[in-house]
Amino acid sequence: MKLGKDIAAIVTGGASGLGAATAKELAGIGCRVAIFDVNRDEGEALALNLGAIFCTCDVTSDAGVSEAIAAAREANGPERILVNCAGIAIAQKTVSRDKTTGAVKAHLIPSFEKVIEVNLVGTFRMITKAASSMVTLSPITPDGERGVIVCTASVAAEDGQIGQVAYAASKGGVAAMTLPIARDLARDGIRVNTILPGLFNTPMFAGLPDEARRALEATVPFPSRLGDPAEYAALVRHICENSMLNGAQIRLDGSLRMAPR
Repeated sequence: MKLGKDIAAIVTGGASGLGAATAKELAGIGCRVAIFDVNRDEGEALALNLGAIFCTCDVTSDAGVSEAIAAAREANGPERILVNCAGIAIAQKTVSRDKTTGAVKAHLIPSFEKVIEVNLVGTFRMITKAASSMVTLSPITPDGERGVIVCTASVAAEDGQIGQVAYAASKGGVAAMTLPIARDLARDGIRVNTILPGLFNTPMFAGLPDEARRALEATVPFPSRLGDPAEYAALVRHICENSMLNGAQIRLDGSLRMAPR
């Protein structure tokens, strides 16, 4: 797909981190970008800076997603690109013990369900609503391509650490559904791929002391540093532009394999 001013894109989780970098990349080459996020202040500021639009959107709300998509389409036209970056993480073991009393505590089910609802169900909700529009659009390439969907999983989908059970389960689900969704949508010319980022310099790591940051960077074989969100965004762009990339799960991690903790 040739990217430019005729292409509308939606980026969820677009107010910060990987999503913000993606919004900047796509807007920088002329795409009409809609930033979806629950963080209104950061989202509106970024949208103003990029010449994009901002739509408040909680991906766990069916009505909220529909409303945001409708607003984006009214402003930018029907989306040809969807990039799913919205996500949350918690740290909680399947079973843990209180360090003082030794009391056993089970993983909180509502916490597990929340992570699944945002990361997995929220991603699928965005996919099915966007794809329902994309399939009605005219093809824009000789191959008959109508749209591109990029999802964000994590290396935790394959090597989840201690305390990451909910996060790993949600991201594993995103990775696992990539191929069947790509197959579902292949006849309609919609490609679907998922990126599995490793350790990236996002707000999640912003408050870390230098020593902790250096320890994390040392776990990445090469290059031994945290990834730059712009590198994630560059891969999103490549996926959009390379029509043979479909149904793929792509690790972007400097050959990192996560240790148990």
